[in-house]
Order: sequence, then structure tokens, then C-alpha cells
Amino acid sequence: MNEHAYRVETTQRLAQWRIENVASCTYRKSDPFKVGLWNWYLSVEKNEQLLVKLFPEMCHLTRKQPPIASFNIKFVSVSSSSRKTVVHAGVCDKLLKNNDDFVLVLDDLSSGRLIIDIEFLDLKILPSSGGEASSIWSNYHIERRSMNTTLASLGQMLAEGIHTDITINAADGGSISAHRAILAARSPVFRSMFSHNLREKELSAVNISDMSFEACRAFLNYIYGNFRPEEFLSHRLALLHAADKYSVPDLKEACHESLLEDMDASNVIERLQTADLYCLPRLKSGCMRYLVNFGKIYEIRDEFNAFIDTTNRDLIAELFQEILGFWKGF
Repeated sequence: MNEHAYRVETTQRLAQWRIENVASCTYRKSDPFKVGLWNWYLSVEKNEQLLVKLFPEMCHLTRKQPPIASFNIKFVSVSSSSRKTVVHAGVCDKLLKNNDDFVLVLDDLSSGRLIIDIEFLDLKILPSSGGEASSIWSNYHIERRSMNTTLASLGQMLAEGIHTDITINAADGGSISAHRAILAARSPVFRSMFSHNLREKELSAVNISDMSFEACRAFLNYIYGNFRPEEFLSHRLALLHAADKYSVPDLKEACHESLLEDMDASNVIERLQTADLYCLPRLKSGCMRYLVNFGKIYEIRDEFNAFIDTTNRDLIAELFQEILGFWKGF
């Protein structure tokens, strides 16, 4: 079959797929085509009727922020003796996550050449932080550009020490110049320090005696929106401690999520103690299930015995309750 048979032509908000002989199609899926932020597919399937589907490519963006689409779809059937056009009623604000979310059934377009025209009227996206969906064409790119520029400027202020007014002193002697206003906006603990006649306000310095210079820099980079993945992973536990101490809930949740992702036999005991110390319920539950439900407790006997000897009694009791509950389930 001609390679162009699967290609969908696009221009701005319009997509068109030409199928030369729909009578020969038991099933056909188009090549991906890009409209907005997503790659899309069209498919046709013919049994007694003709089924037409429109769906986004399954990817990280689609899973996290699926498109909310408004569009018109038109079908033109061309044979040697006739030309027939069918216009489907417009689709408005349809959430499209998978290949079954939009299915159109056609009864009388099962032969000859078929042209499928889709005019995207709008594509909306839900912010990753929550809130109302907004159009990617009306303000999404402007908003993203503004946000990215602002974050880059904040990172530059920290990196170049532009008009700083507070010094952060780390445990190992290093220091970083920062800005009271930004620290106060991100942390109620810092805001309290700078709003009252405390030592930090008088000396224009904050001594963070339980964090290294590198960990302090990672903490400040996160606060200023200058997220660096490798730096974050290297200092997760220190960042979790700082997030808890200085009340930065989004950083605490980011550490919580990250610690869940790479749990294994070599770190599960440490993660369980961390979860208990910082009140991280999903991490604690995940560690207990890993140890008990999956039987990993038998693979790390020495580490587990040391844990029993040193950890607090309440956590041990909680773990044994989990074990008993699992045994009762057999």
C-alpha cells in the first residue's frame, strides 16, 4: 500500500485524511499528526458499519494533562458517480484520554474514496497544579513563556547575587546570598524570622547548621524555581528535612513522591524510618507492603533485626500489625 495512505495532512487547526478506497479497509490507523501540544491518530474500522475514532497519542502529557477538544468533523465520500458530504454535529469540550473516548458510527459511507476533515476549534488543558482548563491557543503559550521567563530571572537573581539582602550560612562554612522577600513568600518560617526582631533579622543572616553548602544550594534552587533533577536526587533527604523544618509543603510532597519511586531492599528500612519521622503515609504504607506483602522482610534479616533493636516501639508495633493483618488474609 502507498505510504501516503496513512498520512494526515495538517495546517494550523485543520487535519485531513484521504482514504482512497474505504471498501478495502477492515481496519486502518493513520500516522501520527501534530495539532496543538499532542500527537493525534485517526482510525477507521469497517464491519457492518464504519467506525471512525479520533484520539491522542498515549504519552506522559496525555496521561497527566489529556486534551479537552472542541472540533467539527466532516466526511466527504467520493465515488465514480456521486459525491456525498456528511457533517457531524460539533463536539464541544470533549475530554480525550484514549481511543474509545470519541467514536463515530457511519452507516452509508462504506465504499469509494473517503476524506475525513477535522477542524479543531479549541484545545484546552488542565494546569498540572489544578484549577480550570484553559485554551492552549488563547493564553497557554503566553502564560508558559511568562512563567519560564520569570523562573529564569529568579534563578539568575540567586546565581548572580542580584540585590541580595540576606546570607544563608551552611553547616560546613559555605554561604549563599539570597533575598528575604522570596524566602518569606515561600516559607512561613522564614517570613516569621524576618517579620519579628529575631537574631536573623538583626544580623541579616540565617544559620542552617544541619545542612551542607551543597544541600543548602539545592534547597534555594528549588525555592527560586531553578529545579535541577540530579541535584534534587542527590539531596532528597536533606531537602525533605528542610521542607519539613521551614514548612515548604510542595517540596515535601516532591520528596515524598521521589522516595516512593526507587525503593528497594537496600533502602526500604531507611525509607520506612524516614516516612515515620516526617509523617509520610504513602511512603510508610509502600515500605510496609514491600516488606510484608512481597516477602522482602526475609531477604534482609540482618538489617531487619538491627531495625528492631534500634527503632521506636510504636513503629515496630505498627509493622507487626501489618504482618498479622497479612497473615490473617491467607
